Amino acid sequence: MRETEEFTRTKSGEPAYVRIAGELRTRIDEGELTPGTPLPAERDLSVELGVSRMTLRRALGVLENEGRVHRDATRGTFVSEPRVRLRLGSFSQEIARAGGNPGAELLWAEERPADETVAAGLGIPAGSLVYALRRLRRSNDEPLAVETTYYRADLVPGLLDGDLAGSLWDELRARFGLAIARTSAELEVVVLDADDARRLGTRRAAGGLQLTRRTFLADGDCLEFAVDVYRADRVSLIIDRAVDAE
Repeated sequence: MRETEEFTRTKSGEPAYVRIAGELRTRIDEGELTPGTPLPAERDLSVELGVSRMTLRRALGVLENEGRVHRDATRGTFVSEPRVRLRLGSFSQEIARAGGNPGAELLWAEERPADETVAAGLGIPAGSLVYALRRLRRSNDEPLAVETTYYRADLVPGLLDGDLAGSLWDELRARFGLAIARTSAELEVVVLDADDARRLGTRRAAGGLQLTRRTFLADGDCLEFAVDVYRADRVSLIIDRAVDAE
């Protein structure tokens, strides 16, 4: 069977679309194409690179998955800003450390009995009261993450009556005098559902990074259980830990 053009091999053995993605990646990395600027029209770019528009679109798809470009259905393809690099910890503190302005939009908050999943995450009996809240997190007004967080109500009574628009860890320290000792997390690659894609301003079924977190106090009690979903094209999560002695 005859190969379609995007799978046609170059002399190096790589498909044509991989070569084109590499050329455009180099232009971005070397600053020839700068963040926020549009790429040339597909027709012009395909002629310049000597490939069909189908091959070009496949190459652009590779760069979009890498977070290097983003497509606007009406305006074309644009070079993306570099990914925001976040370490495990306070979103507000990490965004500020990276030079951004953190923001939080409260989507909902309520007191409820813990279901089996939340109870297991917090290490408490099912049915225990927890505070649950969901927030849309931004950097410089750009939506980056949807956080769904659960707290043990017995450890932070009246939490939902306080300031939920900033760093919750700062709120926990200031109002309740709690000392956060450590946090652990599990990272998964997911597909954004329709609601999260809409809130995060990305296309439906785009890639996401799901971080399931648990935060502990010095006495070992689990204070916080959270499931955070980030835009995979805009965020890099940095995991840094000491290597266990062997």
